[in-house]
Amino acid sequence: MKMQMVGCSHHTAAVEVRERLAFSPEQCRDALKAWQQSYPDSEAVLLSTCNRVEMYVAAEDPDNCPSREEVGRFMARFHGVNPDDVMAQLFERSGEEAIRHLFTVSCSLDSMVVGESQILAQVKQAYEMARQGDHAGTLMHLAFQGANRVAKRVQNETSIHQRRVSIPSVAVADFAKQIFERFDDKKVLVAGAGEMGQETLRYLIAEGATDITIVNRSLERAEQLAAEANGVAAPWDQLLSLVAASDLIVSTTGASEPIVSKEDYLRIEPRRSQRPLFILDLAVPRDFDPAIGQCAGVYLYSVDDLQEACDRNREERVKEWPKAEKIIADEAQKFTAELNHRSTGPTIRRLTKLAGELKEVELQRLMNKIGDELDERQQGEIAKSFERLVNKILHPPLESLRSEADEGSPHTLLDALRRLFKLH
Repeated sequence: MKMQMVGCSHHTAAVEVRERLAFSPEQCRDALKAWQQSYPDSEAVLLSTCNRVEMYVAAEDPDNCPSREEVGRFMARFHGVNPDDVMAQLFERSGEEAIRHLFTVSCSLDSMVVGESQILAQVKQAYEMARQGDHAGTLMHLAFQGANRVAKRVQNETSIHQRRVSIPSVAVADFAKQIFERFDDKKVLVAGAGEMGQETLRYLIAEGATDITIVNRSLERAEQLAAEANGVAAPWDQLLSLVAASDLIVSTTGASEPIVSKEDYLRIEPRRSQRPLFILDLAVPRDFDPAIGQCAGVYLYSVDDLQEACDRNREERVKEWPKAEKIIADEAQKFTAELNHRSTGPTIRRLTKLAGELKEVELQRLMNKIGDELDERQQGEIAKSFERLVNKILHPPLESLRSEADEGSPHTLLDALRRLFKLH
């Protein structure tokens, strides 16, 4: 059995790289189907968020588990990207390290904002998508069920998640409030009606925002969110006019290219009369052309610009890290030991079956020769002796196999037993 992860995150790759490799939900489904066609003997789960693109792959036979290069090239070529342009920024975790990484991500210890609440739901959604498409089997089920269990333990046994701080809350509290002293007199535009937009709206409303407009490609979804926020919904084709009228913009769409280019903004810039414009571009790929940030009066921030505030958040929670990391380490070790024991199961069953069959053959041969000379009790004692002899002979190799599984990978001893006893 083998499991590994290949991907990139805000730790290893700039937003320019992450947005080139980002997968929309529909692209995830298409990619998993293409993966299964190319690697039918492996399982796969694809996790794509604002801060990371990670592909988890696993196979019962380690030889069928694709390499880092195969996974990286697959992701790049799916997007029409030259693999050589991104391979250096992809990292790999294998075996127990892959499990530990998955557990760490699910607990939000690897997030830009430590303790944020969205990542566990995103991990669950990624696994569920793979499961529904029949791309995730037993190994992925065990791994992602374990990730959910570990996340709950960290949440219940540490204060990492107390006073949760998400990317939207950091964006509003640490960035928007540096530009605006108040929000009750500001025109707020939210582009995109997903979870990130909803959460950002909650923080803005808590700060006093009341003049809120929602624009989304699905007008119906925009109307639903507008009703929840006591705002108004507008058609998507009014986007540029709304940008011209706004003071604060939060953009969280899933568009594959900018929804507002610098040329678009320059056309509406005269209508703004040099009023300050604060833009939180929380989308990956980015919704607003970064060059817009060079225009007068524009304060444009992307998810990577939140790093400093997120680092402060991380420092406040650092005292709880040892507790959380110990939970992750213990659970990862137990998971790996369980996985190793599962891998020894078929060999143990084949060996005990072989020994049992040989025992029965020899016992029957003996009984055919002397059975008439023995009573039922004596025949039973002979059968028990054969059974004890087989068990005593099998005990040392099986005990060694279990010990090796507890300590790490049992592949060396497994291979030796298979060759010695011809357990094909």
